[in-house]
Amino acid sequence: AVAAAVVRHALRRLPLRVRLAGGETLGLGGPLIEIRDPDAFHARVGTGGLIGFGESYMAGEWEAPDLVGALTVLAAHAAELVPAPLQRLRGLWAPRQPAARRNTADGARDNISHHYDLSNDLFALFLDATLTYSAAVFRGFPAEWSLLAAAQHRKIDRLLDLAAVGEGTRLLEIGTGWGELALRAAARGAHVTSLTLSREQRDLALRRVREAGLGDRVTVELRDYREAHGTYDAIVSVEMIEAVGAEFWPVYFRTLEARLAPGGRAALQAITMPHDRMLAARDTHTWIQKYVFPGGLLPSAEAVEQTVREHTGLAVARRDSFGVHYAETLRLWRERFTDRADEVAALGFDAVFRRLWTFYLAYSEAGFRSGYLDVQQYLLTKENPAP
Repeated sequence: AVAAAVVRHALRRLPLRVRLAGGETLGLGGPLIEIRDPDAFHARVGTGGLIGFGESYMAGEWEAPDLVGALTVLAAHAAELVPAPLQRLRGLWAPRQPAARRNTADGARDNISHHYDLSNDLFALFLDATLTYSAAVFRGFPAEWSLLAAAQHRKIDRLLDLAAVGEGTRLLEIGTGWGELALRAAARGAHVTSLTLSREQRDLALRRVREAGLGDRVTVELRDYREAHGTYDAIVSVEMIEAVGAEFWPVYFRTLEARLAPGGRAALQAITMPHDRMLAARDTHTWIQKYVFPGGLLPSAEAVEQTVREHTGLAVARRDSFGVHYAETLRLWRERFTDRADEVAALGFDAVFRRLWTFYLAYSEAGFRSGYLDVQQYLLTKENPAP
């Protein structure tokens, strides 16, 4: 009953049209949300908060013809959905992060495996031929599927240019993905050591390296970033800091500093969220952490720069944001995933999983379309020691 009252209070003031079973309508008008089972919906929200909201969608208790549009409205008003008195009591009602999901060396392996070891075939169904699972950089909008691979190469090349990767560069990559950046760096003449915690990704990346004839230039290791050794001219890490966890951000950036040679450059790509929302959410358990990225936490741009400043001697030489490009990237992935739902099912993923992933991709896209989320490319530099 309390959840129903809070939800109704919030929905009445939003630019949405919320239709409950029985015909009652709430909201100021906008994208439609149909709540098919109000009692079950409110029970889940009352029990699990925003986790319950996502679980209710997975269970088919509510639907939205324009899911991204509806979630974009909610993301844009995220800070005001819960009344201020309840916000102040967040520590009492919000679920806490499970201790088992801390990103210790063992915990990080389990967390990464949960998502990235699902199935290489699954990711191949909705990613482009480069198998790149991060924000692309487009030349214009709206983007078309046929241009996605080129946009991913544009993103990769920009990062490699920031890190000044070229002939003979000793490059450390933290977070291999399926190997496209390592391949592209090796084609420039770099010698690449790439680290991953995903066995599935490592196996496919190694196969792609062999097929490209670049085995003498690329090494892919199943290794935690904290276990890296050696000295490198450049480091590139794409959307990996999101899996580090706030308590280990200082360790992550100190590792970059320790592995960089004097005069070295590190190029990072990171998804960010507003600093105040990060502080409010950093200790609570969210739907996306429970079902998609266990142990994950998006930093704020302020948190990145503060951690670098307070825990390392590195300098933030440049930061560029391009969140609208991520929204387009996610739209293309989501549409591709939806179009190939039968093939997803043929891989053994049931209807609840497909709704979960549809919600995840739409939820993420909405975050960028609303401006709640952003994505940054950073250049960090390590100065040569003084004479």
